[in-house]
Amino acid sequence: MKGQLTSQENVRRIYLQIIKQKIERYNFNSMSTQTITPDVSGYYGEYGGMFIPEILRTTFDELVAVFTEAKADPEFWQSYVDVMQSYSCRPTPVTLLENFANSLGGKFQIFCKREDLNHTGAHKANNVMGQGLLVKRMGKKRIIAETGAGQHGVATATMAAKMGLECTVYMGSVDVERQRPNVFWMEQLGAKVIPVTEGTATLKDAINAAMRDWAESLETTHYVLGTTCGPHPFPEMVAWFQSIIGQESREQMLKLSDKLPDRIYACVGGGSNASGIFLPFLEDESVELVGVEAGGHGLDTGAHAARFSGGSVGIAQGYKTYFFQDDEGQMLHTHSIAAGLDYIGVSPILSHLHDQKRIRFTAATDEAVISATKLLIRTEGIIPALESSHAFASVVEEAPDIPDGTQVLINLSGRGDKDIFNIAEAIGDEKWQEFLQTKALKH
Repeated sequence: MKGQLTSQENVRRIYLQIIKQKIERYNFNSMSTQTITPDVSGYYGEYGGMFIPEILRTTFDELVAVFTEAKADPEFWQSYVDVMQSYSCRPTPVTLLENFANSLGGKFQIFCKREDLNHTGAHKANNVMGQGLLVKRMGKKRIIAETGAGQHGVATATMAAKMGLECTVYMGSVDVERQRPNVFWMEQLGAKVIPVTEGTATLKDAINAAMRDWAESLETTHYVLGTTCGPHPFPEMVAWFQSIIGQESREQMLKLSDKLPDRIYACVGGGSNASGIFLPFLEDESVELVGVEAGGHGLDTGAHAARFSGGSVGIAQGYKTYFFQDDEGQMLHTHSIAAGLDYIGVSPILSHLHDQKRIRFTAATDEAVISATKLLIRTEGIIPALESSHAFASVVEEAPDIPDGTQVLINLSGRGDKDIFNIAEAIGDEKWQEFLQTKALKH
């Protein structure tokens, strides 16, 4: 009997050791993201905070408590990992882009992290599935969300269908028209999509509408904010879930080349995909981090969404960060060919790292983005989201100055199916225009 017990104990010990290793692999409390953990008030340096009406205070306190508890619970992380692996196709691969690199001279290597292969076609699933598990912990039955390009909306609607939750998505009416395929899929998934017509009818207005809804439905509803913006704890929470991108990338790059990448590029709207891939590399001083904003029609035109090039520090939508605003603090109209990048603000985490000069920020114009999109499609057979194409456009622009032998990693944050109307219009595809005209005449 004693020998049997010893045997059972050994089995249990080995089992627990295996579980511990798995948890450590995905335990973000031990990750380098913790070097950027906010203070108790939700600030990263001078950015962040929680500027909310008193009616939301109790709900935010509850969210902070549940999130803090989840972070400390290995079983929560194991359930998250299980869902992401069994339902959302993680880990996503890293792909060597030899043809794309050769088209730029072939003197350095280019890899891309394939978040386009994540379930729902973008990195957005990482965050919404994690928040869905938090919703279950809180016992709430309804979720709301904002969306710009529609990827976050589709991911949220997908999570709601999977977890049996009622779902409402707010979307600027301008974005509804230019991202109609994603609207269709959100509705097929059971979500109610509400077009927002006020203001610029884009992402910032969708966020405002979602916040108003939340204030009126606190007891039953959770707001699934889609990016690393807004009041504390949303920036930390979204970055925490998205950091799975960078953690996988570290392992994969070391396995592929026995070294970390020399330079990482990611597009920057609110900042979720950039935070996701950048934060696990923060302590690696040899790795240069490059964030690419929406240059629109050009930084000298005013028709762009480059907060670090044309914005200033202010407080709006519940937090303090760089906003695209005038000298009097009035928010300016943004423009980008990519609906997911035309937000007025940016993550307080990225603002802090910008000021610390840990991340270098640049911008890509609409024209450069379309050119890079066409190049990637023709050389690699990969159709990127227009948001992601900003990162590729920056690599194309900087290629002449990238040292020989450099290893570049680009976060391909999403696929471009959703952008077919915008891409076809931008390149002036005659067959597509003919198709639309014929389709219209039939109706």
